[in-house]
Amino acid sequence: MANKPRLDNQNVLITGGAGGIGRAAALLFAKQGANLAIIDRDPIAGTELVETLIALDARATFFQADVSDAPKLIAAIEAATATLGWIDALFNHAGTIVVKPLHETTLEEYDSLMAINARSAFVTCKAVLPGMLKRGKGSIVITSSIGGEKGFALESVYCMTKGAVLQLARSISAEYREHGIRCNAICPGFVRTAHGLRELDQLDAQGQTWEDAGLTATQVRICEAEEAATAALFLLSDDASFVNGAALYVDNGWASKG
Repeated sequence: MANKPRLDNQNVLITGGAGGIGRAAALLFAKQGANLAIIDRDPIAGTELVETLIALDARATFFQADVSDAPKLIAAIEAATATLGWIDALFNHAGTIVVKPLHETTLEEYDSLMAINARSAFVTCKAVLPGMLKRGKGSIVITSSIGGEKGFALESVYCMTKGAVLQLARSISAEYREHGIRCNAICPGFVRTAHGLRELDQLDAQGQTWEDAGLTATQVRICEAEEAATAALFLLSDDASFVNGAALYVDNGWASKG
């Protein structure tokens, strides 16, 4: 008998799902039986992804929203929940980065990064938790970063936001575990996505060198989006039924080097 898909008939919401790790996760989750609702600010990429998923016989719907706009994000989550019926699992992935010296970072950049990376995670988790409480079960995975616990030059505010969402995941796990709800975080290193490659380019422009030698010294090679998505799949699935409050590093041992 074939193994049951890991997300068999599970209703899964993905924020930031139209590109990079989010897109790889949507494709992977669909192959594992999930019914998907995808929120992203890019309507072209989101529509294209849903068309691809439907062509693969998956059930998927796209909802356009900029996650930094809380009312529009809430409206998108409500529409996604109404479309699916309920949310079994959330992959809270939406995020971005600012690479520049702290003393040159503007208040507007700080506010924007906090809204996209941290506040949107609060808003999204807050929105899905009541339904999970009512059903007595649920699984959440939040994308943090290796920068959630390590400090990096030129990424102070980014590291702040990723530390914040890592602590959010841990706190949700402690608060809701008796209600059958798990929450974990993935903490990727450099990933071959538009976000990850832009980060490398911006670091290079600021005088750091992250060519092949830099990656070799830290994580040996660049991570592929599908590898990070697989980590999220494991944590969302019942295969991780007793994994709660974990920070799963997807960095090939970089964090373990200290």
